[in-house]
Amino acid sequence: MSGGTWQDAGALTAAAEAAGRGAAAADADGRLGSGTVEALAAAGFPGGFAPLAQGGSGAGFGEVTRAVAAIGEGCTSAAWIASLWSYNGRFTAYLPDEGQREVWAKGPGTRVVSSMVAAGAEAEPVEGGWRLSGTWLYVSGVEFADWALVSSAPPREGDRSIRVFAVPRDSFTHEETWSTLGMRATGSHTLVVDRAFVPEYRSFVWDDLRLGRPAGADAGAHVHRAPLFGVNGLTFAAPILGAARGALRLVEEQLGRPPSGARAAARESSRIAYTRAAGEIDAAALLLGRVAETADRGGLDEVGMAERSHRDSTLAVELLVGAVDRLFHVTGTRGQATSHPMQRIWRDVHAAGSHAALQFEPAAFAYTRRLVDAA
Repeated sequence: MSGGTWQDAGALTAAAEAAGRGAAAADADGRLGSGTVEALAAAGFPGGFAPLAQGGSGAGFGEVTRAVAAIGEGCTSAAWIASLWSYNGRFTAYLPDEGQREVWAKGPGTRVVSSMVAAGAEAEPVEGGWRLSGTWLYVSGVEFADWALVSSAPPREGDRSIRVFAVPRDSFTHEETWSTLGMRATGSHTLVVDRAFVPEYRSFVWDDLRLGRPAGADAGAHVHRAPLFGVNGLTFAAPILGAARGALRLVEEQLGRPPSGARAAARESSRIAYTRAAGEIDAAALLLGRVAETADRGGLDEVGMAERSHRDSTLAVELLVGAVDRLFHVTGTRGQATSHPMQRIWRDVHAAGSHAALQFEPAAFAYTRRLVDAA
């Protein structure tokens, strides 16, 4: 594939270093620097889960999770974009083969964004396809996207009328609406389409994505047959895992310096907090590792495994957010300074952890549904 591959450790290291160097500026500017964007692309994230017939690298969920977390140790926003590039590429496997070929015509470095948060979308059936108009919220990375996948309406489980459309760069614009406390550099702005023609072969039924039923030549690939909610948590949890490890490293550095002043008296409690946070981060990594391993061996087809994986992803994020809270407290007033990376990590982790896909309660209800139905 063009650019790096998952086996190219040098390209991944370079991307992680670029993300870390640019993190503070990206947070201040509200967008990733061009050097970081290009380094992420060179590390192979756009093609990680792309259909094999279109030059995809054939990466597994475990590989992508580890790579995204490595980026997240330096910049949560950069890791978020890297992860979404990979997972949005996975979505293109649900397009008919002709649509896949068109999206990936320029190779596996193509940058695909998506939004299922339709705000006033209208898809009018016309000869050969649809006439699409509307706005879609929270489109991370839209500023440097080549293609976008957008839904005809907010998805509803089992609704076969809701479609996803692939729209090229010259058919959409964006409005700068993203200005938040955390994850500031994801550029999750509003995407706008005005009466764009979308041919039939550039569309698929959203419910097929939910169920893991791809349409193209790679329909037999387990990475594309994974049901959405069995792996969707990995998309957003992996950047948080990386960020938590970055916070842990900051406290390691602080504890490695001789104590002084008022903080010296609190040194023992800081060591205890650090140790507990380290254990929570390790536990979260093990949970996410099991989610990835289950998907990589095709185990999500087994009864209850998709629900368990959804549960594990959301529980891991709760552990990670709690660990970062603990570490943030250890750094005290110093960590709250705008020049200190801990406050950025703390803001990013709380913002990322609020994503709808990472909420524990819906996962708990889905996990226990079989028990309730059997009662």
